[in-house]
Amino acid sequence: MALRKNMKHKKKSPLKDKPLRYVGQSVDEKIDQLINDGELPYFLISVLAFYLAGYEWWRYFNNPPPSPKIVTLLAILIIAFSIYKIRKIRTKIKRLELGRDGERAVGQFLDNLRTNGYCIYHDIIGDRFNIDHVIISKKGIYVIETKTYSKPCNGNPKIYYDGKKLKIDGLGTLTKPIIQVNTSSQWLIKLLQKKTGKKFSIKPVILFPGWFVHSTEEGKKANTWVLNPKALPTYIANQPDIISEEDIKLVSYCISRYIRTKYSSCL
Repeated sequence: MALRKNMKHKKKSPLKDKPLRYVGQSVDEKIDQLINDGELPYFLISVLAFYLAGYEWWRYFNNPPPSPKIVTLLAILIIAFSIYKIRKIRTKIKRLELGRDGERAVGQFLDNLRTNGYCIYHDIIGDRFNIDHVIISKKGIYVIETKTYSKPCNGNPKIYYDGKKLKIDGLGTLTKPIIQVNTSSQWLIKLLQKKTGKKFSIKPVILFPGWFVHSTEEGKKANTWVLNPKALPTYIANQPDIISEEDIKLVSYCISRYIRTKYSSCL
């Protein structure tokens, strides 16, 4: 009887599917984790240390005089350490916020392409990584990695791409973004092949909002595109039609189902 009673009171969500993820959701989750698991403990420790020191000083002036010097010294050390840790965390948060804002700006820009019949998905969680954006159209499937880097205040900073590496004014030479977006593309190819039985070609794309990107002839011929977001619609429009309407629907369905069911659970 007790088991039956418990079964009657067990509840689950009325929603059959989880909502699709929004642009930059992974970054928001990292920021929340840094604040709740990183900043908050040091803030509370500082408040406690301040309270203990204040309390001892209050006792010093109002009760038989204890010695607040040791507690005050301890409070100063705790507060100084907490400020140091909080400043480091705030630096990480600012970097994440810049990346998140870049993802959202690019995501909002990409959403305008829906009028062309494109299917757009944001923040797809993979195996310990996330894909910022995916575009599905008759022109192909595009995995997009958004990189938002601060620019030097002076001069006219640019990004140079030769097909193998990126040279960014003020940051030096990078290859990690290229490796990252290609790894994400291969992951999505395997996922779609597993879900549909078909192997689709996927174009990896890196977008740098606010930067001028100069590609050499080798860069223009490379498999990975490196662009300012504003150039992407033209690049896609110039591609031939390679995917049927049926396959567009199939791929879109598989990705949406993957997003909605990855973290689904009963409450």
